[in-house]
Amino acid sequence: MRFVEDKIKESGIVVSNNILKVDSFLNHQIDTEFAIRIGKEFADSVDDFTKVLTIETSGVAFALTTAMANGNVPIVFAKKSKSAIVDSLNCYHASIKSFTRDIVSDVTVNKKYLSNEDKVVIVDDFLAEGNAALGLISIARQAGATIVGVCAVVNKTFQGGEKKINDLGIKVVSGAKISSIDGGEIKFE
Repeated sequence: MRFVEDKIKESGIVVSNNILKVDSFLNHQIDTEFAIRIGKEFADSVDDFTKVLTIETSGVAFALTTAMANGNVPIVFAKKSKSAIVDSLNCYHASIKSFTRDIVSDVTVNKKYLSNEDKVVIVDDFLAEGNAALGLISIARQAGATIVGVCAVVNKTFQGGEKKINDLGIKVVSGAKISSIDGGEIKFE
């Protein structure tokens, strides 16, 4: 998706050879027209789905626009924080390591919101090492749901996440594929 590459070139900031800062339009402040366009592209790129699965927080906007582009299907998001109103015995669980925060979170999805009747597309802002996507794949599989694809606005393919997901036989759709960030220069596939 050339428009995603153009947006990264215009507004992205290289922090290191592994980290790209895109908070001006993607994960702190969201460019709504951009988000709507991403959602349409994602929805058009995978088989029909009944639910969008994401993880709080940065993936929620793109999950919403993807769900809207597919006839307003429900969004389910894995919660990172514990809550007094969540019965953890009635939840699917996965431990997910955050690449940028270097912490492990136990994420949960209530069993009543995901089942073996669902066809799920997983949506997130970034795909790097694949930890978040693999955790969400685990949750969808615990529910017996069919996974129709994993969609990421920015895919840093050099960090191996896409390969891990493809090795599971799951389609990956990317807004932009970055093959390297070397010496401050972003290289796209």
